[in-house]
Amino acid sequence: MGRNGAVRDFYCALGPKSSRAGYRLEVFTSLASTNDEAMSRVSAGDPGHLWIVAATQTKGRGRMGRSWVSPPGNLYASLLLIDPAPPARLAEIGFVAGVALIDALRALAGPGPSIRLKWPNDALGNGAKMSGLLLEGARPRNGFFACVVGVGVNCASSPSDAPYPTASLKSVGAASWDRGALFAALSDRFADWLEVWARGDNFAAIRAAWMERAGGIGERARVDRKGERLEGLFRGIDAQGRMLLERLDGIVETIEAGDVAFDPRKA
Repeated sequence: MGRNGAVRDFYCALGPKSSRAGYRLEVFTSLASTNDEAMSRVSAGDPGHLWIVAATQTKGRGRMGRSWVSPPGNLYASLLLIDPAPPARLAEIGFVAGVALIDALRALAGPGPSIRLKWPNDALGNGAKMSGLLLEGARPRNGFFACVVGVGVNCASSPSDAPYPTASLKSVGAASWDRGALFAALSDRFADWLEVWARGDNFAAIRAAWMERAGGIGERARVDRKGERLEGLFRGIDAQGRMLLERLDGIVETIEAGDVAFDPRKA
């Protein structure tokens, strides 16, 4: 096990902004899951503002219990926050993370690849999935809520057997796909946008930033939720971050959760 950037062949350090803001970092050669490791720190009384990064994961997880394949060369990181906002606003952190990730990816990718957000917080590289985000919470014994934001990013490679198109920074022709450089940029952008969000008092600014970085607005989309399939035009997100889907009959559906796919003819 290596810590604080000491993993051989994997240098990782906080960006200057997050370091000055008091964030901490622990780096591991391998973990079952960076989210699991971060969650274990909650019961141990960790004060938060802690990043956990692993060179590989053996039991990486995505949303809805799906496995996240975690080979070497990609980024696997989780941020532990203690009492980051009132409980009713905690889900908004996923949108904060999405905006921060797009900014970090664009900083590495350069002007060539198209890097956009897919609702709610996946990154798309030239229309294919490049990342996943897993938000988990717990209530420590001190009564405050703890939030763990897990981020997995395809830097050097992407899975070939996924049921949807995938991409990596390398495959889309990014100027750099160094995971250490990506993490440094992500840690700084996340710290910046958490300040803007202001514990949920300024989600309007996060929503506006999310919309500016979103892909697929105005395009045909399909949403699968709880055995139901909806189709229509993607109209963005509302003030709570819910997806707005305009059906063919003109009615706008407000969607809180579901699997989204855009019209492949416009990918």
